[in-house]
Parts: sequence; C-alpha cells; structure tokens
Amino acid sequence: MIIIGSDHGGFELRKELAEHLRAKGFLVTEAGSENGESVDYPDVAQEVCAKVISGEAEKAVLICGTGIGISIAANKIDGIRAALCTDCYMAKYTRLHNNANVLCLGGRVIGAGLACEIADTFFATDFEGGRHQRRIDKISALEK
Repeated sequence: MIIIGSDHGGFELRKELAEHLRAKGFLVTEAGSENGESVDYPDVAQEVCAKVISGEAEKAVLICGTGIGISIAANKIDGIRAALCTDCYMAKYTRLHNNANVLCLGGRVIGAGLACEIADTFFATDFEGGRHQRRIDKISALEK
C-alpha cells in the first residue's frame, strides 16, 4: 500500500496523483486535507510517516505547497528518508542511493503530469544497496 498525504496546498495534486497511481494498479490510501481546507503539514507528515514506520504502508508521498515544509517535518521522524524531488533524475537516484521511503512534492510548483512521472520513477526504482547501505546506516545513526 502507498499512502499519499497533503495539506491544503497539495490537495489538488494529491487527488490527481492518487487517481493516476490507482489506475496503474497501486493500492492507495489518502490522508490530510479532506476538501482543500487548511491543515498543518507537520500533522499530515506525522500521520503518514507513522504508517510507513509501522509497515502498514510500503512507501508514501507527501505534498504541501512547495514540498519543502512537509519534507522537513517528515525527516524529523526516525526511520524516514523523505526526498523533495522536482524531476525524474532526482526520484531515481534518491531511491537508488538514499533508499528514500517518502517522496515529497510541491503542489503549487509542479504540474500533475510531471508529478505522475516523478512518482512512477520513484516507485519503479529499487535501492541499489552495496556501498550506499553504509551511508544509510550512518544517516540512521544520526537519528539516535
């Protein structure tokens, strides 16, 4: 399962991305703003990331206006490696090298077409492991 959460700034993009991923066969759950009303992105990040940490969701997407605030909030949570991606190259390499488990997007700065391509790349790319695992272990040590 994939969970997609957004505040009000990412609400519209969340709806379009969820529809796209469901059409590709993903089981998608949504969290955050119910109808575009204002909600605080740290609360959404906490709710969504808790599902990733517990294993209820395999990976997640978080969306706020720019993607910056929600990525900062998500990265405060132990075990989360959230990456703000603005193109497919970033999405590919954050999975290959960083084993990111949360993709962050900016609902006010990226169009739905590109967001869908970025998400497709993120979910289709596996962690490369090897020398990169040592670096992930060092990131995890920083959380303690």
